Amino acid sequence: MAIYGYARTSTLEQNENRQLDAFSVLKIPPENVIVDKQSGKNTARPGLKKLLASVKRNDTIIVESVSRFARNTRDLLDLVEKLNKKGVEFISQKEHIDTSTPTGKFMLTVFAAISELERDCILQRQAEGIKAARARGVQFGRSAVAVPDDFEALVKQWERGGLSFEEVLKRTNMKKATFYRRLREYRISKGTIKKPS
Repeated sequence: MAIYGYARTSTLEQNENRQLDAFSVLKIPPENVIVDKQSGKNTARPGLKKLLASVKRNDTIIVESVSRFARNTRDLLDLVEKLNKKGVEFISQKEHIDTSTPTGKFMLTVFAAISELERDCILQRQAEGIKAARARGVQFGRSAVAVPDDFEALVKQWERGGLSFEEVLKRTNMKKATFYRRLREYRISKGTIKKPS
């Protein structure tokens, strides 16, 4: 059963001594202290990857604060879930989170609820923003590929075997799926096939 300390600073210039002092008080062996010097937005932190690969069942990871370990609530929950699967406990000193205790597990449940609320609020704001933009006439998605003036003639040539499919795509400047979509629309407009109800 080993105890690890994980420290992180956002830049090379920032000092991690405050975090290391906390680990020293807890008598965590220096060889079990891992430090990353890069932004928390980068989940591919070499120290964190090494730590997650090193820990085993009944080990414990201690951090000075959640912000040093995870970039946001969702990231924290994902990381703690990975640790739980390995049987590894997680302690954050500042937030008093200890996954080996009922209180610590409750705190994570609260974090999960907050994360879900944040996600729902973001989706609601996005939907409201899109609705408002559409009301102002803003178009979303890719612009529709224009149908060339000679589309009907090209289709007829292709249907009679006068043009290869590749040549039709080249002349209409369309991809396969777009061509078939436009062909269906064309045939509906000509009454060759019925419009779906």
